[in-house]
Amino acid sequence: MHLQDPSGIFDLVELVGNGTYGQVYKVLGHDGTVAVSDIPRIISRVISSSAGVPQAEERRRGGHSESNGFGNHGNLPDLVQQSNSPNSTPTTALQELSDMAEFGLSGSKASFTPFVDPRVYQTSPSENDENSAAAMFANELLRQEQARLNEARKISVVNVNPTNIRPHSDTPEIRKYKKRFNSEILCAALWGVNLLVGTENGLMLLDRSGQGKVYNLITRRRFLQMDVLEGLNVLVTISGKKNKLRVYYLSWLRNRILHNDPEVEKKQGWITVGELEGCVHYKVVKYERIKFLVIALKNAVEIYAWAPKPYHKFMAFKSFTELQHRPQLVDLTVEEGQRLKVIYGSCVGFHVIDVDSGNPYDIYIPSHSQVTPHAIVVLPKTDGMEMLLCYEDEGVYVNTYGRITKDVVLQWGEMPTSVAYIHSNQIMGWGEKAIEIRSVETGHLDGVFMHKRAQRLKFLCERNDKVFFASVRSGGSSQVFFMTLNRNSMMNW
Repeated sequence: MHLQDPSGIFDLVELVGNGTYGQVYKVLGHDGTVAVSDIPRIISRVISSSAGVPQAEERRRGGHSESNGFGNHGNLPDLVQQSNSPNSTPTTALQELSDMAEFGLSGSKASFTPFVDPRVYQTSPSENDENSAAAMFANELLRQEQARLNEARKISVVNVNPTNIRPHSDTPEIRKYKKRFNSEILCAALWGVNLLVGTENGLMLLDRSGQGKVYNLITRRRFLQMDVLEGLNVLVTISGKKNKLRVYYLSWLRNRILHNDPEVEKKQGWITVGELEGCVHYKVVKYERIKFLVIALKNAVEIYAWAPKPYHKFMAFKSFTELQHRPQLVDLTVEEGQRLKVIYGSCVGFHVIDVDSGNPYDIYIPSHSQVTPHAIVVLPKTDGMEMLLCYEDEGVYVNTYGRITKDVVLQWGEMPTSVAYIHSNQIMGWGEKAIEIRSVETGHLDGVFMHKRAQRLKFLCERNDKVFFASVRSGGSSQVFFMTLNRNSMMNW
């Protein structure tokens, strides 16, 4: 029986009692074995009350300054969050930036079934080979996690009465948009409640506030990475055949949909940052009232800073060239509110550049001959000095001087194709068999979504408790998935 979503946006394949889709895998007993239960479908009248599009909690208001002749284009939130201002005195690099008069900176972030909950127990036999294979993977994953937890500390596991089921709203949900994109989805960013989607062949807007209509904004251009900075009225992108760093004005993109402002239509809708080409990755970092843009190139790292009126653009700040290791992933941290340091990952490990001196040094080199860096997470409440570095199927905790800070290694159950830090203080890994959700502080497993079949997935973006990701199918169609993590119940999984 096909279940129709009342909003017409989602393709709801199957809905089960705990709010996830398809079957549910749960720990059977203290030995870590896993059973597979085929939960009956809920009758269609339940769907009308549980399958809507959550939107109200996403709508925040904010203003936009007129810039480069582009006026206000609606009250949209600024995704770059205001950070706390340390009491420490800025160092040379920060002072230099603040003192640059020309910057003017003193004036102004379904194919899934089972959710594995390591703490809820339920008995049910396995029914077919496909489910058994998936159960074996879940069994091994949870067995390894249990062994790590038992080795670290003694724990008391309490069986939960199967009849005492938590409300389905307390469990993470995954939904899939009906829209199929003809080319591979490479990136996405939230613009208000709507989703800008970058593909191999163009930029589109998925209207999440209505009926899921898709608007073509830019065609015949490849979009590799993007971030919406609504307070600045810009969309930062790596795009084009030469991987240029191009910034689009949101008011110009908005007018591409509404066609209600002739003045905006006459103006050029973008500007290239520093004429940079061959960009590999970038990160927008906000410190006090300064927005930094740190950029990884083929053998260099550039730092730009946002200059408000009358410039209203990113302007060059620091440049580090002829690096020994080619950066693949880049970030920027401010140690104790004083020292700027670039952190970047390469095929051999992770490195730091002291912005003041320009000196690069290694902070973690794995024993592997070649690695794929996945994520650099600057840990909260560490004065910008401690990080979780994720590579291959592992993650290590180090500080900016290369010292191991935690005697623990985050170990994914399988090699992830995508890893991302979620602002619920968790880190997620997308593998071919499952999506794992772990604590960023300890690496412990919080929960798992199993796939019905092996598939490659790519993280797109997140805000609050909402995570967007896409199927990765080179040469085929891709779809956007939407996960809701109930932050209030995270600790109760």
